[in-house]
Amino acid sequence: MLDTDYVKVFSGSFIIVQLVVDRLESVGINAIIKDESELGRLAGFASSIQGLQELYVSKEELDHAIPIIAAVKSELEA
Repeated sequence: MLDTDYVKVFSGSFIIVQLVVDRLESVGINAIIKDESELGRLAGFASSIQGLQELYVSKEELDHAIPIIAAVKSELEA
């Protein structure tokens, strides 16, 4: 990602990333999803890791996003 105002905070499957995005949006944090496998598929190339997505948030919202992401991770591990 070229925009240095955003930081990668999470990577995972489509379903888990959507759960994290939903939680972030519920508190007003706008996240960006990067899906290399989908970009490759659309360009006609296969990806080595299907369904893996990366989640980015702005540096300004990072301190608020980290505890939310940690909470989702702990819920999934329980």
